[in-house]
Amino acid sequence: MPWNRYPEETIQKILDASLKLFLEKGYEQTTVFDIVENLGGLSRGAFYHHFKSKDEVLNALMEKYFTDNEPFEAVRDVQGLSGLGKISKAIGYIVSPENTGGIGKTAQSLLTLSNPRFLAELLRSNREVAPGLVLLIEEGMADGSIRPGNAKLLAELLILLIHFWVFPKIFPGDRAVFDDKIAIIKQVLDGLGLPVMDGDFMARRDVWADLLNVSPVPDA
Repeated sequence: MPWNRYPEETIQKILDASLKLFLEKGYEQTTVFDIVENLGGLSRGAFYHHFKSKDEVLNALMEKYFTDNEPFEAVRDVQGLSGLGKISKAIGYIVSPENTGGIGKTAQSLLTLSNPRFLAELLRSNREVAPGLVLLIEEGMADGSIRPGNAKLLAELLILLIHFWVFPKIFPGDRAVFDDKIAIIKQVLDGLGLPVMDGDFMARRDVWADLLNVSPVPDA
């Protein structure tokens, strides 16, 4: 059968069709029948060959857009950088226009309060990201670039601040609010001995605000 000959292409078609429908109709309103109807001739059997349910499709989407090419894992073997330097490099990737994962435009579209299931899956996905960050924080503590402390709690806090608190679709706010949050995050992390928001990062604030679709400050 054709859907067995090219499984990766079939899976990508299912994910693309599902994402389009989830964004247009909402997750709860989209059915497996709707997805199959948008697969360009593929059968219901093709869908169930790869996914047992709509929930599994959602899990695969979250994996693709939020945990593929996870930046903290990608920098672990970079030579010549301290643990802190590796974390700063990873965060620089997260807030760069080239990033099509964690805060890419498509991923951002998923984060709406009208789709709470996406938010729940994002929370789950980010818990899986934290172990890679914990190892880098422990490395920084060992080489002296990060103040000794509880690496696991620091990793969880950093993830919450940069992956959730600044997201305007989760915590609404305009550019002025965004800038205030960045300043507070920097102050908190510096105080905890995890100064990852260096000058290069601060220079990328405009890029990050654009990626997050932060609204401009209203005219007075």
